[in-house]
Amino acid sequence: MTSDSQEASSDSAKASPGSESTTNPTIFTPPESEATFPASHLSEPSKRRTSPSPLRLSTVPNLSHADLKTKVTGQGTQRTPLHSDTKDRDLDYSDDDLDLELDEMASSRPPMHRPTDGRSEQPLLKDKRGRPSYDSPSTRPPFASRRSTFRSRSPEYVDPNATRKKWTYAGFFLVLSLVSFVIQTETAVYIQHTLKWKKAYCMLYLTHGSWSLLWPAQLLILRIQKRKLSWKAFWRRHKYILRTTAQMVKTQELHLTSSTSHASPIPYMLKTTAIVTTALTVAGGSWYVAVDLTTPSDLTAIYNCSAFFAYVFSILLLNDKLRADKIFSVLLAIIGVLVVAYGDKETTKHPGHSGGAVGKPHDSPDASEAPDTPSRALGNLVIGVGSVLYGLYEVLYKRQACPPEGTSPGRGMIFANTFGSLIGLFTLTVLWIPLPILHFTGLEPFELPRGQAAALLAVSTLSNAIFSGSFLVLMSLTSPVLSSVAALLTIFLVAITDWFLTGKPLSGAAIAGGTLIIVAFLLLSWATYREMDQERKEREAEEGVDSSDEE
Repeated sequence: MTSDSQEASSDSAKASPGSESTTNPTIFTPPESEATFPASHLSEPSKRRTSPSPLRLSTVPNLSHADLKTKVTGQGTQRTPLHSDTKDRDLDYSDDDLDLELDEMASSRPPMHRPTDGRSEQPLLKDKRGRPSYDSPSTRPPFASRRSTFRSRSPEYVDPNATRKKWTYAGFFLVLSLVSFVIQTETAVYIQHTLKWKKAYCMLYLTHGSWSLLWPAQLLILRIQKRKLSWKAFWRRHKYILRTTAQMVKTQELHLTSSTSHASPIPYMLKTTAIVTTALTVAGGSWYVAVDLTTPSDLTAIYNCSAFFAYVFSILLLNDKLRADKIFSVLLAIIGVLVVAYGDKETTKHPGHSGGAVGKPHDSPDASEAPDTPSRALGNLVIGVGSVLYGLYEVLYKRQACPPEGTSPGRGMIFANTFGSLIGLFTLTVLWIPLPILHFTGLEPFELPRGQAAALLAVSTLSNAIFSGSFLVLMSLTSPVLSSVAALLTIFLVAITDWFLTGKPLSGAAIAGGTLIIVAFLLLSWATYREMDQERKEREAEEGVDSSDEE
């Protein structure tokens, strides 16, 4: 046998000469090493070890049963998260959250220094029962490779239906955003042109400020879904998801390292909120400025070119590929908008993203196209700048405030609505400053709506909050280009809604333009779906996911 076995037996003989003592540590002696040593070998006390032997079981730390507790099911062994107290075990983590928690624990675990001379792969005991041994590195992968393989096996990568699941979420929020946008457009037109309450910046302030309700409403829905959990456990779980997702947004990495998991994401999120909200406010404000300077047709046609600028900024800032099918789809959608805007002799309703809308009710006596004004060129220039800024806002949000690709749809949805609430809070706490300035300069005297106008304004602002929250989720799950083209569908939906409300049939221009927009959206959706599915497969290949490792 080896010298270690001889020294272990020597220590045993010295520790209890003539009798066994229960106070001494237990000695583990491998088989076939129980030979009797000569007495001369034990005669010198100076040779006795003073440090613990590597084979002493007393040197192993005492681990509690709760730390090593496992739940054995019919499909395998499932480890439960480690917690400091028993009350934390009802957190009910989802698979994605548990994967991130295990990644964080693995990144903070101290390294295990193992011998590199091959001895770590040799068994301590000789196995005579025919079980395979690990005599060569090829039969048993090293610990480091097993650890990296485990870290790459997140549910987003190994699930072949991940892209389909994400698009299911996106489809639901697309329908929700379109319905809420139609309601916002109808109420905004009635407030501005029938009730004559035209306070551009005040409506912008109230509309964007209503986004602050997104996170409380979402928290209420999540609480109803997780009502079996205690509030303490539910709140701790929700904070954990928000914090880790914000860290993922900051680093654009799915797996957090030890340094990034301990860094606070709050400064980054505050700076990002200020930048994104400023771009959104300027883009929305330009729409209100240009609405009285140019014609509704010009306003609609130029402002909705933001889909084209979103694609341009996606190539520049998001490193999107220049694809012919995407270019064709975006241009086809813009052509459809031009047909709707300039094909009708009468002014039709066209919504704005920030709460307002152009057009007059069909029962209005002056529902024709407004004549050219001397400031039409200036208005077109202003709305052109707003179109560029709105496309930039969409791309900045995708780049600076969305988690990386591969994040679960549920986590992306939760964080999108949370960031929308941050935009609303920034609007309420900072962007009130222009209100007194506009009031005292006489540019827009401050006046809150009353009666019917106040009720309809509440409906309009809440509808815009639902649309904006759904739109943020849609951009987070898909792309800014697809979301921008999807918003163009509201032009055709508003025309259909007016047809049902007034009984006036759709014009040829509305049908033709709406058909072009729908076809463009379908083509772009298919192109984006194929691109996202291909990117998912490439990520799987890069992560080295092997189906044979799955348990």
